[in-house]
Amino acid sequence: QVQLVESGGGLVPPGGSLTLSCVAPRLTQNEYIIGWFRQASGKEREAVASISNAGDGAVYSDSVKGRFTISRDDVKNTVFLQMNSLKPDDTAVYYCATAPVPVPSLRDLWYETWGRGTQVTVSS
Repeated sequence: QVQLVESGGGLVPPGGSLTLSCVAPRLTQNEYIIGWFRQASGKEREAVASISNAGDGAVYSDSVKGRFTISRDDVKNTVFLQMNSLKPDDTAVYYCATAPVPVPSLRDLWYETWGRGTQVTVSS
């Protein structure tokens, strides 16, 4: 089973930026999409972004579109989430996950393997 490890979270002021990383061993050996999700305290988990296995397609939730960018580095077996113009509402634990489907998806029911998450706090 693939193990996913997120990193890069932290405390950032409103308007700031952070880049999250998700290391996924054997990333290119499986035809899996990678997704980023988040869960704020007391709220349901929310899909953020998803990228195709080939890295040639991505989808974003409306709440982050234009501010966040998902990308992948297959040499490093790593998927990134570049987050710009951060808002207090972006505060959450961020998770990466994989799904054995051919196209990027924000539907969490497809995702089978999850990391443990990394905390992002946006506050002044």
